[in-house]
This record gives sequence, C-alpha cells and structure tokens, in this order.
Amino acid sequence: MSIFELFQYNAFVFYGVVALVSLMVGSFLNVVIHRLPIMMERAWRENMAEYATAEAEASAISADDSGSAITSAAESEPFNLAVPRSRCPACGSEIKAWQNIPVISYLLLAGRCGNCRNPISIRYPIVEFTTMLLSLVVAWQFGPTPQAVLGIVVTWFFVSMTMIDIDHQLLPDSLTLPLMWIGLLAALLPVFTDLQSSVIGAAAGYMVLWLVYQLFRIVTGKEGMGYGDFKLLAAIGALLGWQALPVVILLSSLVGAVVGLALIAITGRDKNIPIPFGPYLAAAGWIAMLWGESLSQWYYGLLA
Repeated sequence: MSIFELFQYNAFVFYGVVALVSLMVGSFLNVVIHRLPIMMERAWRENMAEYATAEAEASAISADDSGSAITSAAESEPFNLAVPRSRCPACGSEIKAWQNIPVISYLLLAGRCGNCRNPISIRYPIVEFTTMLLSLVVAWQFGPTPQAVLGIVVTWFFVSMTMIDIDHQLLPDSLTLPLMWIGLLAALLPVFTDLQSSVIGAAAGYMVLWLVYQLFRIVTGKEGMGYGDFKLLAAIGALLGWQALPVVILLSSLVGAVVGLALIAITGRDKNIPIPFGPYLAAAGWIAMLWGESLSQWYYGLLA
C-alpha cells in the first residue's frame, strides 16, 4: 500500500501533515525571501572585486586602490540560507528555537523580540500562514495524489518568488530554472501534462514574453519587463503544458492591469514606476494549476 493510499483512508492526517510541513516550509521561505537577494548581491560584489583586482594587477596598480573597497570584512563571513543563525535586526540577539516556531512564536511573543521587545514584522507570520493556507487548498483540490505533492512544492516556489519580486523586482534564476526543470521531469511520469506539451510549453512560455519585451522596447525605447518573467512563464509552461499558457497570460495581464490602475488611482503611484509582473504570473500559474481545465473550457467557449 502506497503512502497516498494510506492518506486516502485518513484525510485528517493528510491535511494535518500538509499544514504542519507547510508551516515549517513557510518559516524557511522567510529566510529565502530575505537572504537570497543579499546572497546574489554579495556574489556580484565578489565577482566585481575579483575583476577589479585582476585589472589592477594587469595595470601594475595596487589592488588596495581599486578592488578592495567593493567588499567589506563583514561580507567575507559565511552568509547563506543556513548560516548565520537568525538574529533580531534591532538588538542582534540570536533567535532561540522556541522563538522560531511558525506563527505560534509570534503570538506567544506578542509580535515583539524576546530580548529587546522591539516589534517583529507581521510579514513573517503572514508568509507562514499564507504558505500553509495555499498548500491546504492544493491538497483539498487534488487529494492525496502526486498532483498534490507537486502542486504544493510549486506553491512554495511561487510564494518565495512573489515576495522577492515585490521587494526587489527580481526573479532569481536559482528559483525559476529549478522550477522549470521540475516541470519537465514531472512530465516524464506524467503529473500535470505529457513531456511533449511540457517542452513546447517551456519554449513557448519563454518566447511569448521575449517577443513582447522586444516589441515594447522597439516601440517605446524602454524595457517593459525582466528576463526573469520569461523564465517564470517558461517554468509554468513546463509544468502545465502549452495549453495552459493562453489562460495564464490572460489572467496575469488582467490582474496586473487592474492592480496597476488601482495603485495609480488610490495611492497616486507614479505610472512611470515599474510594477513587478512576477507576482501576477505566479498567481495566474497557481490558479491555472488548480482550475486550468475549467478555465480553458470557459475561455475557448467564449471564442467559439
């Protein structure tokens, strides 16, 4: 008997496991959201320092006068998703294990640091709770199946990419590319789509937005979106197949336009300030993953 069959006999255990694991993953996603852009910036600085040092040596100039200023002593210390241990940004005290329980610790500490009592951003429990809630929706939709497992993992990717793009207008290759490969490998089973549709979906997803980008740049002389958006849509195409792309593009464009106009009208946001497109692609991909077939039938029915 497989683990999926065991969970089918006890749905309560299945949803409990999904909720518990997703809460813990949500806590880890907070680390990814905060640290991954910093890690990328540090890697860029290290590369620039190496390049400047090499240039200095080639020009017989002291490296101290050219490249050493790009990095600092603090940046030479290990910094990744595992180290250093999480600390309070206000007082620098290390966060103890019992203070790092998803959602619960925030409530027990009344949203404040256990040492200095400075406020803790409510964003941390929101990310954790949202990760759990979205994962439970996927579990409810698919039940204890391989589709649910893949869908939940994809949801975790979408949450982290959405928050990073909102913060930095950046979709890291270290998230988009693994997600695309997950989609392609899953198509071998298949889970959501067959291999042929997955490969075509990956290529078409990238090319569609790349063409839009090039046309927009030719017409306006500006860059309308980043290459990370191309890769994210390619990953969605790999996961769901090329058949899902029209619905994903329509949904993401519609939601992006509505939210953009609302931000301009309500908050007075400058229309020239770019709005990240990644969150809308992620939301549309998530919706298409759960209800794509029904949406596609409805969409093509309107065209008929």
